[in-house]
Amino acid sequence: MTDTALIDAAKNSKAWPFQEAQRLLKRYPDGTKPDGSPVLFETGYGPSGLPHIGTFQEVLRTTFVRRAFEALTGGKPTRLVAFSDDMDGLRKVPDNLPNQAMLTEHLHKPLSRIPDPFEKYESFAHHNNAMLREFLDRFGFEYEFVAASDRYNSGAFDDALKNVLRNNQAILDIMLPTLRAERAATYSPIMPISPASGNVLQVPVEVVDPDAGTIRFTDEDGSVIEQSALGGMAKLQWKVDFAMRWVAQGVDYEMYGKDLTDTGVQSGKIAKVLGGRKPDGLIYELFLDENGEKISKSKGNGLTIEQWLDYGTEESLGFYIFPNPKSAKQLHVGVIPRAVDDYWQFREHLAEQPLDKQLGNPAWHLLRANETFAGPDAPGAGDTVPVTFGLLLNLASVLGSEATTDNVAEYLDSYLGETVRSAELDAMIKAAVNYTRDFIVPTLNKRAPTDNEAAALRELDARLASVSADEAAENLQTIVYEIGKDEQFGFENLRDWFRALYQTLLGSDQGPRMGSFIALYGIANSRKLIAEALTR
Repeated sequence: MTDTALIDAAKNSKAWPFQEAQRLLKRYPDGTKPDGSPVLFETGYGPSGLPHIGTFQEVLRTTFVRRAFEALTGGKPTRLVAFSDDMDGLRKVPDNLPNQAMLTEHLHKPLSRIPDPFEKYESFAHHNNAMLREFLDRFGFEYEFVAASDRYNSGAFDDALKNVLRNNQAILDIMLPTLRAERAATYSPIMPISPASGNVLQVPVEVVDPDAGTIRFTDEDGSVIEQSALGGMAKLQWKVDFAMRWVAQGVDYEMYGKDLTDTGVQSGKIAKVLGGRKPDGLIYELFLDENGEKISKSKGNGLTIEQWLDYGTEESLGFYIFPNPKSAKQLHVGVIPRAVDDYWQFREHLAEQPLDKQLGNPAWHLLRANETFAGPDAPGAGDTVPVTFGLLLNLASVLGSEATTDNVAEYLDSYLGETVRSAELDAMIKAAVNYTRDFIVPTLNKRAPTDNEAAALRELDARLASVSADEAAENLQTIVYEIGKDEQFGFENLRDWFRALYQTLLGSDQGPRMGSFIALYGIANSRKLIAEALTR
């Protein structure tokens, strides 16, 4: 694939990452800033709770746009900064954390100055930042991690803070009309950190000397304090902080959730006051839990990254996140199996698609996200796996409590006639065993067959007794079809026959292609399942 062909296809692509990249290109038509520096993408993260998939998706989606922009500009260099707002004060102790009493004692202190409740890292923020970085590294993202605490404490933000102080009244003029009277009475763009308690204070602040960075305020004990706002001795309000870092770092693209729509509007106005420009970016819909409620770090009602990877694969997580970000999605373990299989279906078809179709294929964007993909002939473009995740789930569910990654793999080897292994397949097997153990086995209920179903099962057993142990899956599927269509067994349609097989043999309402399952589980073992069903 030539760069010219890719650029031409990218210019006409309707895939949302390319639509976003095309908007950004209007900002910098030659693909670089006027000073020649790379276009800067940023994602923001508040480490007040354990990272969840909503956190991860922002980095992934931003990366989709970043890679689309690079394709659109013929490979012009870009940067991605993952920014952690770890100077924010802890307002509420998340329910899903240990050492609740200790955390309660440190309410209102900067997250980076609160002990780690897990007792592993320097601070609470360091722990949560490490969790996020660990997964981003595992997935292969190229990014620069920036912690607010490092920038504030080192003085790197000092000039930007002085700029805020110089424009204190102009920022108040933007913010005060948006606030309730009670909040407006104590609002200040800059929040000092109490020298006595270490808390981030929500108090009125008088700017004494903006060029020196000096402020005056009343501390919690009633004493009037005059101190510097620089070097980590103060922190900006969220909307002001958002704008300040856009300007200080020269951010060109940042997306955020629908709940921050107003933040984006006000921060954009403040950025202009500070002499900068609001970055481009889309406003995405939020993930919902299985009850349709917003996912919250403090409630802990969302899936963690670790949970998805216990029950699914890295690729399936990215695949589920890819579709229209402006549409809300429910996020719970029940969506994982289909995401695993759908991803592989799209990836298998990638190599045979024309270029314009590839650019709309989620697998193209996922493979390119960590720079493992450069075209239809590149490694990974047409890869496939020998079985579906759904089939592995059914095999594991039949094995029940005895299912392990080893014996599922052994059945697979027997089915394939050889040992076929890859990191992706191993991950699928492990996830299938975990998912089955925790979510399928507890719900299984194999019912007794009705008279006509029992007659059909006896016929299936007799037909299986007459075929070889290595009979092809398609031939076995034909046998299953023929029995279901035989009028003597009284099935109104094939769907009723399949449902009977699933409910009596597997204990569930849905299941795999039975020919493939019988081939995978084995003729002899499948006949044992039939015999057990008939004894009920």
